[in-house]
Amino acid sequence: MPEPLLPSPLTELRDPRLSAKGTRLWLKRDDLVHPFLPGNKWRKLRLNLDEALAAGHRALLTFGGAYSNHLRAVAAAGRLHRLRTIGVVRGEERLPLNPSLSYAVGQGMTLDYLDRAAYRRKRTPPVLDALRERWGEVFVIPEGGANAAGVRGCAEVTAELDVQLPGGYDHVVTAVGTGATLAGLAHGLTAGRSAVGVCVLKGAQDLIADVERLQVEAFGRACGDWTLDHRFHHGGFARSTPQLREFVAGFAERHGVELEPVYVAKALHAILEGGLGAGRRLVFLVTGPPM
Repeated sequence: MPEPLLPSPLTELRDPRLSAKGTRLWLKRDDLVHPFLPGNKWRKLRLNLDEALAAGHRALLTFGGAYSNHLRAVAAAGRLHRLRTIGVVRGEERLPLNPSLSYAVGQGMTLDYLDRAAYRRKRTPPVLDALRERWGEVFVIPEGGANAAGVRGCAEVTAELDVQLPGGYDHVVTAVGTGATLAGLAHGLTAGRSAVGVCVLKGAQDLIADVERLQVEAFGRACGDWTLDHRFHHGGFARSTPQLREFVAGFAERHGVELEPVYVAKALHAILEGGLGAGRRLVFLVTGPPM
């Protein structure tokens, strides 16, 4: 398995939109951590894979939507570790497969499907028992790697930042889907620093409880100074706006970096165009590349 690039690179972004607000911004390039499991996917899967292998499991089962980067990453991890992988997809099968699911199948993943009502109950014993009956002995990884192992993996980011940025920073900012990355980042912060999560889902008020639950599972208690910002979802998960698309194209032209559009672009847009963290020293966690 290819070795990860650790610590992931930290580079300061020079942009007139930042200097106009008195903001300094560093990009924590977790999108470069691993060629097949980039960004928070590697951090959230690493300890899960260690646990599965230590227990002798030969199959992984996980969940995701039809365009899930998580399904892609688990499929690639299974191939690298010679583990069978089953991806349970939200909704009905649609053929031909989209590029994300085609990639997962190409990596050896077998796809299963749950209707949306059953998918909402995917963490309940009846649904999990039925899946185990169908697929046999499997190691279950929650959607997005959102469990204690995934959270502990994400907590390692701030230890790297303490070494890479000895002058310090005020806030570390990340995009939020399941809340696992934010839960881990907040745990590792030293006094006087906070984590800000930019929600990419519309109306995801229950994320507060999810982050707290994940921290309790991972560390035994809710911890750290963190907040959620719900203003920059651009219509909801995997949705976009002309303003966001223009921002992505302009960023690539100006800085030579193509942004992942579902998570990364929305959170970085909140900083550069939305004024999030104005006048402060920020670190932005680039959680993944375009897929």
